[in-house]
Formats: sequence, C-alpha cells, structure tokens
Amino acid sequence: METSLDKSALAGAPAGAGTATGTGAGSAAQPAAKVQRTVYSVLGAISFSHLLNDMIQSLILAIYPMLKDNFSLSFGQIGLITLTYQITASLLQPLVGSYTDKHPKPYSLPVGMGFTLAGLLLMSVAPSFGVLLVAAALVGCGSSVYHPESSRVARMASGGRHGLAQSLFQVGGNAGSSLGPLLAALIVIPHGQRSIAWFSVAALVAIVVLTQIGRWYKAHPSVKKARSVAGHATLSRNKVMFAMGVLILLVFSKYFYLASINSYFTFYLIDKFHLPVQAAQVHLFVFLAAVAAGTVIGGPIGDKIGRKYVIWVSILGVAPFTLLLPYANLFWTGVLTVIIGVVLASAFSAILVYAQELIPGKVGMVAGLFFGFAFGMGGVGAAVLGQLADATSITYVYKVCSFLPVIGVLTVFLPDVEGKRAKA
Repeated sequence: METSLDKSALAGAPAGAGTATGTGAGSAAQPAAKVQRTVYSVLGAISFSHLLNDMIQSLILAIYPMLKDNFSLSFGQIGLITLTYQITASLLQPLVGSYTDKHPKPYSLPVGMGFTLAGLLLMSVAPSFGVLLVAAALVGCGSSVYHPESSRVARMASGGRHGLAQSLFQVGGNAGSSLGPLLAALIVIPHGQRSIAWFSVAALVAIVVLTQIGRWYKAHPSVKKARSVAGHATLSRNKVMFAMGVLILLVFSKYFYLASINSYFTFYLIDKFHLPVQAAQVHLFVFLAAVAAGTVIGGPIGDKIGRKYVIWVSILGVAPFTLLLPYANLFWTGVLTVIIGVVLASAFSAILVYAQELIPGKVGMVAGLFFGFAFGMGGVGAAVLGQLADATSITYVYKVCSFLPVIGVLTVFLPDVEGKRAKA
C-alpha cells in the first residue's frame, strides 16, 4: 500500500512540483497530467475511517437513555454531556486546522483516534457523572483532530476533483452516523454500559487505517511545501470575510433544517398521521438514505458546473419543497422528504470546497471551521426546536423551519471565485 500510494501522492501536487523534468511544453504537460490523477485508494480509506469515527460519535448520543437511567441523570445533566462533547468537538476544530495548515502533522489522525479510543474505554467503566464528562471530552477531542485533517487528506488525494473527494469522504460519515443508533440498540442497550468497550475494536481498526494514510500523507509533496506555498487570495480581505459570513448563514439554514428532521421527524409523523413508531422510523431511514445520495451527487456536479450553482440549487432550490411539506398528506410527505434530503445534502461539499478556494492555503482551518459550525448548529438546532415544539406543536416547528432555505437567496452575494481562478 505504501509504495503505490507514495507514487500516487504526486497526483495532488501543484503543477511544477515533484518529478517533472525537461523544459518547455513537455515539462508543463507532465505535471498537468499528474494533477488530474485521483488517488481512490486513499479516498476509500479516509471515507472508511470517517464511517468508523462518526459511528462512534453517534453511538454515544444514542445511549443517552441508558446513561440517564444508570446514573439517575436529569435532562440538564444530559445536556451538559452534549455541551462538553460539542465544545471540544466543535470549537477546537478550526484551531487544530489552523495549526496544521502551518505545521503539517501526518500522524495526527491516528493520535486523534487514540483520544476517541480512550474516551470509549473510560465511558464503559465510568463510575460517576464527572467521569462521563471527561470521557465525552476525550471523544470530542478525537473528533476535533479527525475532521480538519481528514478533510485535508481528501483534498490532497482529489487530483483536482475536490468536490468528488469531499463527497466520498462525507458519505462515509453519513453512513457511520446512521449505523451508530442501530448498533446501540442491538449491542449496548441489551448488554449494558461495559459493552461500550467492544467498540474499541472499531477505533483500533481506524487507527491502523489512519496510520497507513499518515505514511502516504507524510510523503506527499504538499507537506514539504506547506510553509513556502500558502496560496494567494484573489479577493480583498473584506470581500473574503463577507463571503465567509454568507457561507456561515447558508450552513446555519441547512443544519438547522436538518436538525428538525433528524430529531423530530418521527414525532411529526406519529402526531400528524398517527403512524406506529416502526413505520415512522422507516420514513426517517428513507430520508437518511436520500441525504447519503445527495452527499455523493453534490461534489462531482460542483466540479463540472461550478460550486456556486450547486449552492444556489441545494439551498434556495429546496425551499418550494420545504414550504409544501407541512401541508402535504402522508404519500407526498414521503416524496417531498426524499427530494429535500437529496437536494439539501448536496450543499455541504460545495460550500466547503468553495470556502477552501476562497481562502487558499487554509484547508485545515476552513474544514475545521465549517465542520465545527455544522456540528454546533445541529446540537443547538435540536435544543431550540425542542423548546419551540414544547411551547407550540411539532407541526408548527415544521412550518417555521420551512422558511429556512429561503436564506439561500444570499448566494447572490457570493463572488465568482472559480471564474477568477480560471482567469488567473
């Protein structure tokens, strides 16, 4: 693996870097050809490790009812566990990414997964609420290292197909997030707290995979050039900051809306259509499958037609369907949620890659900022919408959330970064 990947590492090198020889047209053509190569073995490995990482993250969220009973926790204490995890998983990500932009750490990925492993083992034997908080913080620290660095690896292995690479990377995380609750129901809930330790096997497998990726990462030309080739912005600082603000608002609209579906869609179906729990869960599974499909689709389309167009369609374009959803019957509710899942999920890859092109040379910092903000909005959205549902009704929540994608109209203010780079 190491030998083949070491050769493929040049696929992500900047034009003119690496092994090009000769002068004139020949020397220009050779690096250009290399840039087009996509290292699928690395993308597959990083997507698989993303599956394992996010499976562990979602597993912990899914065992809250068991922890509540075992430790006689209040809902406030459950919220404190989430807050502890979110602070370390969300707020540290841009800091980690910013540091590794300047000081590449090829083996930080297995080290980060080591934090997750330690958190899992500690949680399996935790005797008190305080120890649970420490375990949650350790798992969050692992996530804060994993996401910005693995996103960097995906870009390095993209061969210039940045949207495709981010989509493949993220679909692994989506699959892992859907597996966590299922495995919690099948393994942890029946066998108790100590069975959490069984998932240390998944963390160990991830460490092995990430160590191999670290070897490839270390040999990549971009590691040696990280200090000398930082990239040059094509826009003024004020324009960049304004565009980043617009992107943050778009991510807010996407993840707040997704929080309404992920956390409360089954309750909505049970309340409005009187479905049994199992049938409502099938509808949620179909939505999650649509999200996975949209994640895969969005990146490659953005590579071909431009990421700004994908952002337009995926955020503002989904608004007619979200506005119709609260008034649809059961059949059309199912149809609309599939459309919403596919279209809305295509946005994140496009937004992330667009932001990385907006601030060249800051791949890790941008990835950490957006992954961290997305995680934070998911948690905050679930809490805020739960309070709103208690004060009004679950149907009212979906009427309010249906307007969130209208924020996508702000896409009109995004500069044409890709056009500027093509002319440069």
